[in-house]
Amino acid sequence: MKTIVLEDKKETTEELVHKGILKGVSYQEYRALVNALALEGKSTGPEQTDALINYTFLNDKRMKRLDKTLTINEDAIAKIKDFDKEITWLVLTESWCGDAAQTIPMINKVAELNDRISLKVILRDENIDIMNRFLTNEAMSIPRLVMVENQTGEVIGQWGSRPSIATQMVVDYKDEHGKLTPEFKQDLQMWYNKDKGQSTLEDLLRLLSLE
Repeated sequence: MKTIVLEDKKETTEELVHKGILKGVSYQEYRALVNALALEGKSTGPEQTDALINYTFLNDKRMKRLDKTLTINEDAIAKIKDFDKEITWLVLTESWCGDAAQTIPMINKVAELNDRISLKVILRDENIDIMNRFLTNEAMSIPRLVMVENQTGEVIGQWGSRPSIATQMVVDYKDEHGKLTPEFKQDLQMWYNKDKGQSTLEDLLRLLSLE
């Protein structure tokens, strides 16, 4: 009797990311979702707690403010517009994530400046298989941006879950104190407010290999 050997159906990272892009939503659709959840007293994800619901409410207000106030200098605008590859930025996030609320509005601002950059957003907890391919120190940290070349489907870069300066702040604090405290997290949000998205912008320019 002939033995039938089943093929390994494990999907490649590129295949998983492609599926994520197909079901991803625009930034505007994501913002509408977060706003609706904030009004309904809900959060994305399977877990609904008072803390996550409150974070969603605060993040909706943060993103609304950042959408109106973020600026990009003329030099950066010129560099972004000169980028000539057709790419997609696939961003994994959740409505309750404070780092995401402070950075995704700038990601959107950059993408809006160049028609060759497409932005798609998916929820982490609905796409664990994709998230597991882009862990940070074995943690499912978000937001996570995956940069894909449209023509080949190849993953050519990634970013997250914080601007490089904020990442170093977290590392230094953990080295000294062992873990992040509520006080540090509040200080980090204050840093974001003062930074006004500029560190995220600098990271994105490097991701695009523009400087």
